[in-house]
Amino acid sequence: MKKLIILIFACLTLSATSQVKHKSHKKHVTHASIPLRSVKYEGKYCSGTGDLNFLRLIDESFAFFHPNPVVPNLTMIYNADWDTFTEGAGWGAWWIQNSYGFSYAATPFLQEPWSRILQRSWDLFWDNQGDGKRKGGWSDNGKPNPLSELVAPDGSLGDAAAPGKIIFKQGDGDLKVHDWFYEATAAGLVMQSEILLVNHDKKALEHYLPKMERACNFIEKSRDPKNNLFLVGPACNLLAPSYGGVRQPDGTFGKSYLTGLSITYLAALDRLAELYKFNGDKEKQVLTEHRQKITRESLSQLQAPKGYFTKSVEPGGIKHGVLGQQQFGYLEGVANADAVALRVVDNKTSENIYDQIAAYPAIRPYDFLLTNAPGLDDTYGGWGRVSGKGLEGFWTFGDWVNGGVWGTVEGRAILMYYRLGKFEDVRRSANRAMRWAKDFRMDAPWSQRGENTANPWSDSGKFRVGGVAVMVDNFAIPAATIRGLFDCDYRSDRLILRPRVPGSITQYNQKEPIRFGGKQLYLSCKNQGPKVKEVKVNGKTINVETPDEVDLFYEALPETANIEITTEGGWPEEASVSIYPIKPLLVPKKATNLPENKELPESLKKPYAVLSAMQKSLSNATGAESEQTFLAVAIESFENCQHRAALDPGLGYYRPITPERKAGINQFYERTALTMYHGFAKRMEGYAAKGDALQKRIAALFLAIQK
Repeated sequence: MKKLIILIFACLTLSATSQVKHKSHKKHVTHASIPLRSVKYEGKYCSGTGDLNFLRLIDESFAFFHPNPVVPNLTMIYNADWDTFTEGAGWGAWWIQNSYGFSYAATPFLQEPWSRILQRSWDLFWDNQGDGKRKGGWSDNGKPNPLSELVAPDGSLGDAAAPGKIIFKQGDGDLKVHDWFYEATAAGLVMQSEILLVNHDKKALEHYLPKMERACNFIEKSRDPKNNLFLVGPACNLLAPSYGGVRQPDGTFGKSYLTGLSITYLAALDRLAELYKFNGDKEKQVLTEHRQKITRESLSQLQAPKGYFTKSVEPGGIKHGVLGQQQFGYLEGVANADAVALRVVDNKTSENIYDQIAAYPAIRPYDFLLTNAPGLDDTYGGWGRVSGKGLEGFWTFGDWVNGGVWGTVEGRAILMYYRLGKFEDVRRSANRAMRWAKDFRMDAPWSQRGENTANPWSDSGKFRVGGVAVMVDNFAIPAATIRGLFDCDYRSDRLILRPRVPGSITQYNQKEPIRFGGKQLYLSCKNQGPKVKEVKVNGKTINVETPDEVDLFYEALPETANIEITTEGGWPEEASVSIYPIKPLLVPKKATNLPENKELPESLKKPYAVLSAMQKSLSNATGAESEQTFLAVAIESFENCQHRAALDPGLGYYRPITPERKAGINQFYERTALTMYHGFAKRMEGYAAKGDALQKRIAALFLAIQK
């Protein structure tokens, strides 16, 4: 405890200036302000030696995935009625484009109950997949509308989904000119493949692969055999509707070759090939590898002269998204970041992409990567077509999908930075996001090119929740801050790690495991550069085939494995230009000095007592592990209401923590706790109605405790 107090004091002293106001990004500190190599950090989720503020950033990034009193967490986007996640902030659905960055980055380390809840969230799409017959069913108060009447081709996924309904096209904008949501379908394939590879479960493959094959065949129908690119129409790009296709002489909107679709679908094919290796389907593996090969070979047609990717290419050869052109002269952020983050391009192309981003400050004016810069001149809205009722003002550059900032994209940008060893880019981005998170303003999107002085969604309107905005998009940033450390790459028979621990950290120990099937892997790194020197598994040295990566073969891994990696080669020196937002501070629960007389609000007392009694009753129950993990998270959510009410949240960073906002955040914690209770109660209702024998006994026990 004494060591912890000294550490906290040192951290507070070093970061006293971190309570910065808006536009504080111009203030700088350097590594020279502290002897980094001599500093030891002992956090809740990680420990290490070296850069205390980067270690704290990693530690507090883990907190987003556990109930805690300091930053928003996954309980706050949980939907009790559906037993899934939702977008958050009152948006009642699950969107692929919004959830993709979080889902991809977090899958390796999400534990129960969250890993199954994530799969159920994606099942909202797979269960509503287009079949050429079913309608989307997305109605307004029971009254049919154009979205509800859409019937998609077989295999198509869509924009948003909820139990029993789906929007098959991008729902915002002029639906009449929108094509089917091809790149969202490709992103769904990437995400489902990633979940299956991490879970390493052949039985799950039997369920999902037929659905995924239909999705592939849907995308393949848009492939042009002349060049193996994908010819698609407006608003089918992942961050839609910022892609306008091609404006025809008669004023209609035709199809073009969309770069993002090639990149995202190739990422899916890379992973699908591994799934077919895993289940031994040679015929499907050969087909997938052929599609993989021709798609990768076609990518060069989508590149600008300097080696980065355009947004699209017209059938006549005109490229959209080349800096310096008089027309369509912008830099596309999303597709370029994805190409590097998802490893669909080689290191040389990755460096070309990063070099162009780094050489063009206008695309990162406030640390975050814009979707594009400068503004788009090829959206159908910009070409004079009706952009959708109420959306006209949102086409302003910097506020929405034209030059806006999205956490879901920023997570993938962070993975790009990690891959290339650009650690100060990671720090700049994640630190800024952490300030917004500690203000409880995880807006989606951030407006005004990320400056976000006035957000049209979260500052007012029907989705405002007491001044609090917690949305799934921005969980991508802390998730990527964690995943990027080892660049986890799951294959059919192995997990490949490429250590990317920031050079200012000399020793890193992760207390939270990553998953591979049913196995739990605890990672550590003695960090002296990008090259792997030695690897030990539970103290035993294993063979290192190449200094570029670590191969951990599934069959050779114990159920619980401590993976100790030593690296060498040296990292380039980087000056830190971002101050960490130290307040409020994440510390172990026992050090929070919670007043003994701080009671739960009256509305929470009975639900908390019921959950606690249920946890005690199930403590030794065999086969009830799923219920036990959910109960633990739910109970901690209640306890955090006390801790949050007792802590000093600080002054705020970009949105002042006024007494009214402090009360609103406290109420948000209370509402979240009740949501977790209702989620468990809803599960018990399902068990009582349709459960197996064990589940019915658990439900009966819960009913008795409630009484």
